[in-house]
Amino acid sequence: MSAGALTHRVANVADLAAIVAIYNDTVPTRMATADLEPVTVDARRAWFAEHAGAARPLWVVEREGQVVAWLSFSTFHPRTAYARTLEISVYVASDWRRHGIGAYLLQAAAQAAPTFGVRTLVGLIFGHNAASLALFARVGYERWGLLPRVAILDEIERDLVLVGRRVATP
Repeated sequence: MSAGALTHRVANVADLAAIVAIYNDTVPTRMATADLEPVTVDARRAWFAEHAGAARPLWVVEREGQVVAWLSFSTFHPRTAYARTLEISVYVASDWRRHGIGAYLLQAAAQAAPTFGVRTLVGLIFGHNAASLALFARVGYERWGLLPRVAILDEIERDLVLVGRRVATP
């Protein structure tokens, strides 16, 4: 799939090290993940395997021969009534942020989600992550909820904002 010069594809296991590196780059920023220490490739193998099917894919964007961003569709909640709602996560390598890659992936996800039975996409974003909140808002996500002070990052209590977007109707 493409939008101009941007394309994405389903991730394969050879991409896992790059996916983990992009993720780990965000850990010390305390902006995009509640992990406080970097994760290992081995620790992410089970997570990667959960995205092997068409219903919960993991996508990557390559530029100049390397993976520079990824997007995952994850189960929002394990109970059956939530099966048509997925949590979406997007991570872009620091050198490639502000190049439209995150917006491209989020738009592509909204277009693709109904093809695998999804009606709603949600994102969980720290309240102090203004850039991510703005990105999701630009592509049609609305603020649906606030969990005040539920995360502690370096002894600072942080809010978690729930954003959502309907992508299909019954």
